[in-house]
Amino acid sequence: MTSAKSTPRFSRKLLAIPYGIFLAVFVVIPLLIILYYAFTNDDGKFTFDYVKVFFNENGEGFFGFFKSYTFKTILQSLFISIVSTILCLLIAYPVSYIIAKCKLKNKSVLLLLFVVPMWVNFVLRINALKELFVWLGTYNKSNAWNIVNTIIGMVYDFLPFMILPIYTTIIKIDKSYLEAAKDLGATPAKAFLKVTLPLSKAGIMSGVSMVFLPSMTNYVVSNYLTFRNVKIIGKLIDDYFTGGLWHDGSFISLVLLLFMFLVTWLTGGFKADEQTETRGTSLW
Repeated sequence: MTSAKSTPRFSRKLLAIPYGIFLAVFVVIPLLIILYYAFTNDDGKFTFDYVKVFFNENGEGFFGFFKSYTFKTILQSLFISIVSTILCLLIAYPVSYIIAKCKLKNKSVLLLLFVVPMWVNFVLRINALKELFVWLGTYNKSNAWNIVNTIIGMVYDFLPFMILPIYTTIIKIDKSYLEAAKDLGATPAKAFLKVTLPLSKAGIMSGVSMVFLPSMTNYVVSNYLTFRNVKIIGKLIDDYFTGGLWHDGSFISLVLLLFMFLVTWLTGGFKADEQTETRGTSLW
């Protein structure tokens, strides 16, 4: 007698249903709403008027856009984001490397020192930093100091997001690669440049995307630390929405979204993460 093959009553694929519902309700539908408002007018008719408004804000044509307030806000946001990301990387990489290479058995204790501040409420941390700037006399002193305070606030807030991916990547690097480099006569500095640094590229790119993109939109930092005197693109979008200009705000949000996709694509965020061993063998 042949027994009928039993089929499982529960499939693990069903576990993806709640996640799919969450994405549809909180990601896909809001994006569709933004897309709708970006290309429709108050009567719900399709239009490119807000594209023209965006690129011809001051009425001087396309090239006049580069003199507009929106363009200056985008430039200021890019400057703050780039400088904040570079500073985070310069601080995070040595810290991550030291923690990953230290001989302590419980390295997570050192890593925890940088993560613990994230457990404190964000508004409390930023207010504490603001009080420090008030005490130092740099709070709302000048536009230059306002930008410096904003950058410090961004670095303070997003530094753990740069440390964690770099540390995770470095600690996974096979020690045999460094041993092979030393056996071939490489100095510690050359072994770092030829082995450790290339193999930690994935962590660097992940950290860059996790710092660069949010620092363009986290206007809470600039509001609290500069008495709202430094405006970034996130605040510009918020002003449009709170002012009832949903169509203008939606189009700028769409532009920012496309820019984020471009940055993510350039940093390799859409590529499948290869195994460390595969990346390592390609170096030899």
